[in-house]
Amino acid sequence: MKPSISKTFILLALLIGTGFHPYAQTNEATDKYFEISKNLEIYTNLFKELNIYYVDPIEPGLMTKTGIDAMLKGLDPYTNFISEAEIEDFEFQTSGRYGGIGTGIRIDDDSNVVIADPIEGSPVDKAGIRAGDIIVSIDGHTLKGKTEEQFGPLLKGSSGTTLTMVIQHPFTGEHTTHTIQRQEINISSVPYFTLLGNEKNIAYASLTQFTPNCSRDLQKALDSLKEQSKNLKGVVLDLRGNPGGLLSEAVSVCNLFLDRGQLVVSTKGKNADWNKEFHTNATAWNTSIPLVVLINHSSASASEIVSGTIQDLDRGVVIGTRSYGKGLVQIVRPLGYNTQLKVTTAKYYTPSGRCIQAIDYSHRNEDGSVAIVPDSLKKPFKTKNGRLVYDGGGVEPDVKTENVELSNMLQTLLAKGYIFDYATKYYHEHSDIAPPQEFRLSDAEFNAFVTWLNSKDYSYQTASERKLQELKEQAEAEKSFNKIRTEFNALAAKLAHDKKRDIAQHAAEVSRVLAAEIAGRYYYQKGRVINRLYNGDQDVQQALSLLDADGSKYNEILK
Repeated sequence: MKPSISKTFILLALLIGTGFHPYAQTNEATDKYFEISKNLEIYTNLFKELNIYYVDPIEPGLMTKTGIDAMLKGLDPYTNFISEAEIEDFEFQTSGRYGGIGTGIRIDDDSNVVIADPIEGSPVDKAGIRAGDIIVSIDGHTLKGKTEEQFGPLLKGSSGTTLTMVIQHPFTGEHTTHTIQRQEINISSVPYFTLLGNEKNIAYASLTQFTPNCSRDLQKALDSLKEQSKNLKGVVLDLRGNPGGLLSEAVSVCNLFLDRGQLVVSTKGKNADWNKEFHTNATAWNTSIPLVVLINHSSASASEIVSGTIQDLDRGVVIGTRSYGKGLVQIVRPLGYNTQLKVTTAKYYTPSGRCIQAIDYSHRNEDGSVAIVPDSLKKPFKTKNGRLVYDGGGVEPDVKTENVELSNMLQTLLAKGYIFDYATKYYHEHSDIAPPQEFRLSDAEFNAFVTWLNSKDYSYQTASERKLQELKEQAEAEKSFNKIRTEFNALAAKLAHDKKRDIAQHAAEVSRVLAAEIAGRYYYQKGRVINRLYNGDQDVQQALSLLDADGSKYNEILK
C-alpha cells in the first residue's frame, strides 16, 4: 500500500501559499505565482514517483524536512522550518517553559547519556539524581549509543505524565530505578540579582533571554533591590550571552528606564505591513538612575535593541565587547500538522536610524558565502547628545573591555568533558563547599586536578601548528615536501607545545571555570552565575568603577 502524499503537498503549499494570491496581481506577480505552482507540481510528481518506484521504502517526513532545509539554506540562518519533533524545543526557546524532567543532557566519550545540569526543584532534582549520573534506560529503552534526536522524545512529555528511569552511579556503577513525574519546567529569565559595590548600593541583574514577561520579572528584581537599599546609586543590566527573544519584551525592558512615548525601535520590510514603530507605553521604573548595560559577542537581537537604544538615547553606558550583529526580525507562521515556519520579515532600526545587522545575507558571493559588512560601508549616526555610532557591525560598547576568548587549552578541557568529569568527582568527594561567592579552588585542589589530568589526553593544535600542517599538506600536493622535510621537522619541533607548561600558563583561567562548574553542582545554575560574578569578572569591575565613583567618568562618556 502506497503512503499518502497529501500531507507533504499541503505542507509545501502552505509554506508558499500564505504570501501569494492569484487574484488582482500584476503580470510579474502572476508569472511568479505560476512559476511557484509549476515547481510545486514537479516536486509533488517527483515525490509520488519515488514513492512508487524507488527500490527501498522512503521516509516521507525525513525527505520533506531535508528538502525544505536545503531550500531555506540559501536564505538567512534565522528562516527555519520547525518540524513536529522540534516544536517543543522551539517553544522552550521562546517561552522559557517546557514539559519534562528538568535537566540538561550530555553524551560522553563512551556514548553514555549523562545528566548534565539539573534545575533546582525540578522532578529529576527531587528524585535525588545529580549531574554526572548516567541514564541507562527510560521506560525500558536502553539509551547508550542513542542520539539526542532518538532519546529526546522519551524525556519530554505533558505535565503529569510519568517515566521510569534507570540511573547508574558514575563511580560505584550501582543502578537505581526512579519513577519520575514530568512537570512544566519554567526557566527564570532573571536567574540572579544582587547588590554590589563598596556600599552595596549598585543593583545588578542578569537577564538571560527575552521571554514573555521577562520585563516584569526584571522590574520585580529591581524593586526588591530598591527595598534593600533605599539609596540606589546605579543599575548594572547584564545582557552578556543573551541571544534575544521577543521584540515586545525588548521595548518593555527599555521602558523601565525611559519615559512613556519614546521611540525604541522601528522595523522595515518588503511588505509595507512590517513598517512599524515601537514606542514605550508605560510608566518607567526610573528615568534618571545611572545605568550600565553589559554586552558581549553573544548578545544578539533583542539584547542589541536594548543596548543600542540605551546608547542612542544616551540613557546609559554600554560596557563589554561588540555584540553579535543581528538586525533582523522574525515571525512564526503555522504550516499545519504541528509544524511552523520561522521567517525573517524585516530589519530593525534603533532610534538613531541605524541597523546593526553585521552580515549581508541578501547578496551572496558566487560560492554561496556571505560577507561581513566592511568598515568602508558602515554609515555614521549620532546619539541624542551627538556622539558618533555606526551601523552594520553590532553594537560597539562605549567602554570596551578585553575580548576574553577561551584559550585552546581550556576549550580542549571543556570539549573533552574533563572539566565536567572532575567537577563530578569533586562533588562526590566533598559533602559541601563555601558559598558560591566565596568558593575558590586552593592551590592544593588545583594541583590535584592537574595530577588527575596527567593520565588524560588533552593535546591540541595551536594556530601556528595548524598553519604548519596546512603548509605540509600543500607541499605534499605540489610534490615538494621532500625538499623541505628537514626544515619542516625542525620548525615543528620548535613549535611543539608542552601540556604541563600550557596548564601552568593558563592555571588562573582554568581554575575559574572549574570553580564555577563545581559551584553549580552544589548551588545549581544560580551558583555558577554567582561564582563567576565574584571571581574576576572584569566587565562588572569596570561597571562598578563608573557607578561607585562620583559619576564624573560616567557623565563624561555620555557627553
